[in-house]
Amino acid sequence: MASKDIYHKMKDKVKDAFSSSGAETGKGKTKLSGKCVKHGYHLVKGKSNHPMEDYLAAEYRQVGEHDLGLFAIFDGHLGHTVADFLHSNLFNNILKEPEFLTDTKAAIQKAYQLTDKNILERASELGRGGSTAVTAILISNEKSMKLVVANVGDSRAVISKNGVAKQLSVDHEPNKERDSIEGKGGFVSNIPGDVPRVDGQLAVARAFGDRSLKMHLSSEPDVEEEHIDENTEFLILASDGLWKVMSNQEAVDEIKDFKDPQSAAKHLTEQAVNKKSKDDISCIVVKFFC
Repeated sequence: MASKDIYHKMKDKVKDAFSSSGAETGKGKTKLSGKCVKHGYHLVKGKSNHPMEDYLAAEYRQVGEHDLGLFAIFDGHLGHTVADFLHSNLFNNILKEPEFLTDTKAAIQKAYQLTDKNILERASELGRGGSTAVTAILISNEKSMKLVVANVGDSRAVISKNGVAKQLSVDHEPNKERDSIEGKGGFVSNIPGDVPRVDGQLAVARAFGDRSLKMHLSSEPDVEEEHIDENTEFLILASDGLWKVMSNQEAVDEIKDFKDPQSAAKHLTEQAVNKKSKDDISCIVVKFFC
């Protein structure tokens, strides 16, 4: 199946998840510069009364002599319109940056900020909500393969290297960025029985959108590059609905013996539900050198 076909089929499935309270699941496989890569995904609606707010993306493209795997989790709040916008636009903005292949980190940082600007300019259409994001771009040529991970918010990227979990993203928690938030005139609430929140509202210190809080929030991503070698088994991308109830190493241990990434992603979401996670849960597992 051509990579373009994989993308369109997956995109349709993800959109369908918003009109259903059930789970959505799927998978894909390709060769990046002769190296086999396959992925699987699974989404589960949480117990809240609002519609599903998670989106995910997984596709393959070619840029010059480089083959790319593009994977992302978008976790919306106050609706899913911003997450939907990110799903449709963020990767395109990243790949349009002239220095994408020469300075990938700078290109991603610029594209994140540009995309946030686009969202704020369309606030009347997209609403007052926002979204977190974690993106992982696999860049492969005949000589090497690297993974470039970026994120704002608390969706997370974890790889397994020789069976050991390594977190490649940063959880942007309000207490960790209290000085920056207060320096912009905001505050962090710490109400007993609740998580810390920016201005008593948002449980993350960085996000796309959220126009009413933007003067106290950042959309600047943390970006990490990781060389992928034969000791790197797989990547897990997931929204905080998974990570609230499972540590990085627990997640890696749960799926280390799975051959099929779709089954692995489904197993992780089911385990999170079993551990009483009430949030929406979206998960992608990418297997390297399959």
